[in-house]
Amino acid sequence: MSTRARVLAFVTVVVAIAVAATSYVVVERREVRAERAAEPEAEQTPIAELTDGPRIVFRHTGLDSKYGVVAVVPLDDPGGARAFTGVTCDRVAARAEGASCLLNDTSVAASFEGFELDADWQEVASNDLPGIPSRTRLSPDGTLVATTVFVAGHSYMTTGFSTATEVHEFGGGERWGNLEDFQLVIEGEEVNPVDRNVWGVTFADDRTFYATVATGDRTWLVEGDLAERTLTSVSPDAECPALSPDGTRVAFKVDVDPGRRVVWQVAVQDLATGERTLLEAGPRGLDDQVEWLDDDTVIYGMPRADEPGVTDTWAVDTAANATPSLLIEQAWSATVVR
Repeated sequence: MSTRARVLAFVTVVVAIAVAATSYVVVERREVRAERAAEPEAEQTPIAELTDGPRIVFRHTGLDSKYGVVAVVPLDDPGGARAFTGVTCDRVAARAEGASCLLNDTSVAASFEGFELDADWQEVASNDLPGIPSRTRLSPDGTLVATTVFVAGHSYMTTGFSTATEVHEFGGGERWGNLEDFQLVIEGEEVNPVDRNVWGVTFADDRTFYATVATGDRTWLVEGDLAERTLTSVSPDAECPALSPDGTRVAFKVDVDPGRRVVWQVAVQDLATGERTLLEAGPRGLDDQVEWLDDDTVIYGMPRADEPGVTDTWAVDTAANATPSLLIEQAWSATVVR
């Protein structure tokens, strides 16, 4: 499967989710507002009760009046009552210090925005995004923000789509710009391909991160260095990485049907040994950047085939034969605040 086809497949799912969400808003406003208002709301708890302690933050996708609003549940009771922040996001990532929110504003044509919010969910900074929101992550201490969006205009993409991934300080300050401008080193050699795309940042600390680079017909797991402005290959064939809490392993998507159609599953790689484990009984057709629930479990979002716009968050152990289990209904873009 070529890089162009991979990016196209990646774009297709993200655009489909955005379109589904937009379509729901339009229909709700025009035709069935009263009907949706009568739908059962998710069980709720006051947000003040969930601002301390370990928790999971996510985008609520129940087809009710809270659709798209960021919600919170206790880490030890993910299926319990959720608290709503009042903030609407298409993608969200959170730490104890605050959160990053990416939004496709359906009230304004082609308006894409990024927000940073403090621990009380009050806006502290905002900026326009150059394309459709796709991914966001915060560094472990919440001081850095990474964002990935889909953009148009790269001449090497005949479809008109490409990615733009940037890193900046939370709340303003230093910006490192588009990671495509970093020096790329693949298997020890400095290269400068014009077709490179970068996406899916996961931070180790305030200098080091991992991400995906695509060029030619291959994707690479790379280690990034903000101080040196370099991206150095770690291993081939990895997309949308997520670093484990203890920093020893990276989970990511791999295509298990190369050359035909894209079929993603989750794999986990030990950074010290390079050993890779495919979660063979895990999700097939996944298109999400996974998150770590703990050092042995990853979580991810999956859309419901029979309910457009509705997604659930699932969990799976990192053992090769582990089977997924439902963690949070009607939830998307989940991150764990420890």
